[in-house]
Amino acid sequence: KATVSVLYCSRVGMELNSDLSKGVVVESGSVEWVGSQMKGVERRMLERKGDEVAVCATIVKYERESYYDEHGHDEGEEFLVLEGIFSDNYGDFPAGTYVRNPPGSRHKPHTKDGCTIFVRLRQFQPDDQSFTRTNILESTDWEPTPTAGVTALPLHKYGSETVSIVKIAPQAAFTTTADRIEELLVIAGAFTLKVGDAPPTPHPPLTWMRHPAGTPVTITASDNEVTVLRREGRSRHPDL
Repeated sequence: KATVSVLYCSRVGMELNSDLSKGVVVESGSVEWVGSQMKGVERRMLERKGDEVAVCATIVKYERESYYDEHGHDEGEEFLVLEGIFSDNYGDFPAGTYVRNPPGSRHKPHTKDGCTIFVRLRQFQPDDQSFTRTNILESTDWEPTPTAGVTALPLHKYGSETVSIVKIAPQAAFTTTADRIEELLVIAGAFTLKVGDAPPTPHPPLTWMRHPAGTPVTITASDNEVTVLRREGRSRHPDL
């Protein structure tokens, strides 16, 4: 039976929620902002294994006119713009844009007016070389699901890993028991979460969670629509 907890981080460590065999739920709004190597860029750590170069899932906030020096991603980068406009040498990406930069890519991130992104680093297979840019707010590729009030937008598939956006109508419920490790970030909307036999608990938007394969999870929307970034499986860990 998976152990599920709500984590409130007070400091950054080399190992943070890195045991993929355990379930974890993090209300990111209660996590302390931690400075980075670059002025005006702060981070809320959700999952991390390593120091500055790390396998991680992080919410990153760029202040107005802030930037990162040009750098490469030898094991890939994946991010979703939550607020503002994120820019780099590939273009300008407004809120709602999902981006994948494959292993070996390089860029110089910056922002004019500030932005916030959710980013995963160093989690690609070397031959997963597709560049992806999808604006989930403008896409017309939404698909119905077997559950009333729930639609899905496929974003990426490679090997054992699939990434999508799930939209849950007010008062509707989305239930999943994934065959592989599952990671969910509620982008928008308040909701109630039920994991396994645990009682339902309310959570705010920008709650991030990860569950081992086979864990029953139900997200029920409150009086608002709920939008979720969902990843099932990890291409670097096909056995999970």
